[in-house]
Amino acid sequence: MALVELKNLTKTFSRDSQPIVVFDGLDLEFTEGSFTALMGPSGSGKSTLLNLVAGLDRPTSGTVIVGGAEVSAMSPGALAEWRARHVGFVFQSYNLLPVLTAYQNVELPLLLTRLSGAERREHVATALSVVGLSDRAEHFPRQLSGGQEQRAAIARAIVSDPTIILLDEPTGQLDAKSAAEILALLRRLNAEFHKTILMVTHDPHAAQAAGTVLHLDKGVLSA
Repeated sequence: MALVELKNLTKTFSRDSQPIVVFDGLDLEFTEGSFTALMGPSGSGKSTLLNLVAGLDRPTSGTVIVGGAEVSAMSPGALAEWRARHVGFVFQSYNLLPVLTAYQNVELPLLLTRLSGAERREHVATALSVVGLSDRAEHFPRQLSGGQEQRAAIARAIVSDPTIILLDEPTGQLDAKSAAEILALLRRLNAEFHKTILMVTHDPHAAQAAGTVLHLDKGVLSA
């Protein structure tokens, strides 16, 4: 079953009053429970595609449907609420707040929900346990290694039990050992917890962790 559907998608940016066409009539589906790696040169539209699926950007035309919801037609308010419940986003640079502990960083998305304090504590404890950081809950980002920071970022992404996990170069700043640990964690999230994962990467070793690898070049996809 298709969880994500991109239909006749176009996306155009303007640069110095010149139109830059990123996608021109793109059709693409991601099935529920799939783990897809998206590869391609810089400027090929990989991160733009992630942002469109997450509702962080809107298509110029066409539709984006995730879990039956037409993301591309939502109002900004509805979109923010939908994204908080359904999208877990992981960035290359971790994006943890330095003044908050690992626990507090992971809890952040839940502050936008109606969960009670006890329910939030249970969700955070589960997420930290899944990524193997229960013993680092009270550590600040500066007290964590790069790999631990990225695991905390993944815990933050999964704490609300999202419909889809989107990752933009998640191993880009990590050494080989830490990268291998993150990829093993992603495989586990996919296999054991049946999470649908879409990952942008330049690294062919990282792409091998996925079940499907797609190549994007100048807005055109190939397997």
